[in-house]
Amino acid sequence: MAVLKSLLLASLASAGLVAADGLNTRAKAAGKKYFGTEISISVMNDGNANNIAKNSQDFGQYTCENEMKFDALEPARNSFNYGNADKIVAQAQANGQIMRCHALIWHSQVPAWVTNGRFNKADLSSILKNHIANVVGHYKGKCYAWDVVNEALNEDGSYRTSGSVWGSTIGSEFIPMAFAAAAAADPAAKLYYNDYNCDRPGAKATGAQNLIKMVKAAGAPIHGFGMQGHMTTGQVGSASQYVSHMQSFANLGVEVAYTELDIATPSSNPNFQQQATDYATIVSACKQVAACIGITTWGFTDKHTWISNSAPLIWDANLQKKAAYNAILNAWGSTSGGGDNGGGNTGGGDNGGGNTGGGGCTVAMYGQCGGNGYSGCKTCASGSTCKFSNDWYSQCLQVDSYQGGQHRY
Repeated sequence: MAVLKSLLLASLASAGLVAADGLNTRAKAAGKKYFGTEISISVMNDGNANNIAKNSQDFGQYTCENEMKFDALEPARNSFNYGNADKIVAQAQANGQIMRCHALIWHSQVPAWVTNGRFNKADLSSILKNHIANVVGHYKGKCYAWDVVNEALNEDGSYRTSGSVWGSTIGSEFIPMAFAAAAAADPAAKLYYNDYNCDRPGAKATGAQNLIKMVKAAGAPIHGFGMQGHMTTGQVGSASQYVSHMQSFANLGVEVAYTELDIATPSSNPNFQQQATDYATIVSACKQVAACIGITTWGFTDKHTWISNSAPLIWDANLQKKAAYNAILNAWGSTSGGGDNGGGNTGGGDNGGGNTGGGGCTVAMYGQCGGNGYSGCKTCASGSTCKFSNDWYSQCLQVDSYQGGQHRY
């Protein structure tokens, strides 16, 4: 029923009978380029899940899970297989969604003909350039951005050689080489370096900043840093640390995006309310940084997630929206032209937490009711109360379920 309702609302919105709203709609109203999701052929083959994925009000952008990686696209030398990736791109185009294309060069998911080929530096460099020329050329004009190089750093910020055929054979110069090849194949695409454990200050984040400087010094273009964002519920902290850290990358002259956001919580004992708060924190941080152009979650439903024994995403395994959904809506703020604030305000929109018209306003359960910079309604619906989560986000929570941060469902 929830899926049918979503489809009905989408149809009514397209006909102009109801106001469009959703995760992507809110992100764009906040000045961002998109809110998006990773998608796979498995999701597309799951009709109910795919109906959610096709809703461009929630998702304005796709990233392929595995379908554009080296082993999928060039399983044998100079033999390219675009079938599955093309299906995802076609669905995005049909629904007006943009593509973040992922990933050209990575140490993992490299076919055996490359890793076991015993190629010398010159030959492997030629293979790298040929792969990029063919793949980026095939999708020229269809990819807003490419993750050109993925996870080329060790945890100490040094360049990865162990386990990387590219780093061990060519050396770190394969990185600017790849960026130059991608730029030649599609000069209009944004070119990103993408990595994990770089969303807070530390040795690896410093290494990523040095990598950006190195690519620029080599004369190759680099336009963005993909801050993957694989996180754990309850360990996210405050928005301010992410704001300043993203700005440190922006100061290098690149845009920033969360490219693989998920927030793990054990499926056996989940804390969905804290998870909602943590998602809202990351959205709030991105909202405050002009160079943060969007957020991509690594999937959207716990039914299709790469993290075993976890429930890290926004819809549950039964394809029902979790508390994180409304938390994200509210963290982005209202849609342009007024409207509600996360499905929670009634009586004619917000007015800085005051009263509207004479009827007043209320925020629905799980909606935002406070935080630095928040100017919406602050009165929670009956049965809920406004609880502080962090400096940027307070939320309406059920009175009898709030117990010092632990929640019953």
